[in-house]
Amino acid sequence: MKSRNLFLLLLAALLLSFGQGAWAHGWRTHVGVYVGGPLWGPMWYPPPVYYPPQPVLITPPAPPVYIEQQQAPQEVQSHYWYYCPSAKAYYPYVKACPEAWQRVLPHPEK
Repeated sequence: MKSRNLFLLLLAALLLSFGQGAWAHGWRTHVGVYVGGPLWGPMWYPPPVYYPPQPVLITPPAPPVYIEQQQAPQEVQSHYWYYCPSAKAYYPYVKACPEAWQRVLPHPEK
């Protein structure tokens, strides 16, 4: 233990003797924090790994489906003329008839 203290004292004296020029302008004190160990030589780090972004898959919507419904066969009323007996005239010329309209087959004009 004594030899260790003696060694440290001699080492401190030796270091102080080398630094005389730095003491010419007064005392200088430095405080710092060092984390890590000593490094000897350059350190090698593997290159970073970059993953490509995930592809975004967008499925187009299904095309619209149109269902055509068939119309029920209806009587085509344009094939008949409607006659009002009290007015003695046909439908577009008479808008209202007090009794029921009579359905008659159209006849071509002569």
